[in-house]
Amino acid sequence: MTLRQPNIERMLQLGLQGMADAMDDLQRVPDADQLGFDDRLAMLLERELSHRNQRSYLAHLRRAQLDIQADVQDVDCREGRGISRTLLTQLATGEWIRNAHHLCIGGKTGVGKTFLICALAHQACMQRLSVLYRRVPDLMAELADTRGTPRHPRLLRRLERLDLLCLDDWGLHSFSSEERRDVLEIVERRYRRKSLLIGSQIPAELWHSMLGEPTLADAILDRIVHNAYHIELDGESKRREVHLPPLDGLATVPSQARESPARHAPGASGALEPGDNRAMRAGKQA
Repeated sequence: MTLRQPNIERMLQLGLQGMADAMDDLQRVPDADQLGFDDRLAMLLERELSHRNQRSYLAHLRRAQLDIQADVQDVDCREGRGISRTLLTQLATGEWIRNAHHLCIGGKTGVGKTFLICALAHQACMQRLSVLYRRVPDLMAELADTRGTPRHPRLLRRLERLDLLCLDDWGLHSFSSEERRDVLEIVERRYRRKSLLIGSQIPAELWHSMLGEPTLADAILDRIVHNAYHIELDGESKRREVHLPPLDGLATVPSQARESPARHAPGASGALEPGDNRAMRAGKQA
């Protein structure tokens, strides 16, 4: 009589799904009986570790609530795009997140900002870093719904603890006075502790005027731009690559209507070194 099946059942009772699966697979290995005890145990432990890592990764990915499924290997790094494969590989290590630096991604609409944000956030999930993706208008609405209730400070604490908070569509939303204070509270709690990943089609030098009230705008940007890397993406809109199937009697929207006006880029290269205070300088000059 073999104890194989009772052992598998005990593993399942203890939540050792990976070891149970490995034990079951060993039955189908012809020369498994030739393995010593230590070798078999090592195989079971390796499978359990792999199973737990995969389960942890999927949990991190689910909680991140990414807008799209994206992977760094699918990011377009062709010449003229504003990001090289070497730079992307450096960012994918997540070292900038562990060092509590920020990353700002700019570029006109459709150029791939959200895809790059989600690709880097996905990579962070694979490294078991806590991540949350939010469009700024959605986050402001969520904070407004909780304001004046016990849920509001709990939400701020949750945002504070995240290793990486992704804020997309920064600047497409007009901030109220309460929302400006919320943004300041978020960036203050995360300053030099946790990372922000910001996506915006608004040039950095316009952020100060976009935020509104100068004193709070100074305080918010002072906690972002001096600790941030900046990438300026360029190129054609990725949405142009979507081709509609023909329908009898119907035409697509003329290409002229889909043209984006020229974007006022921050500079020739669009790349900022950490601590570039272009957004702050623009506010002072306004």
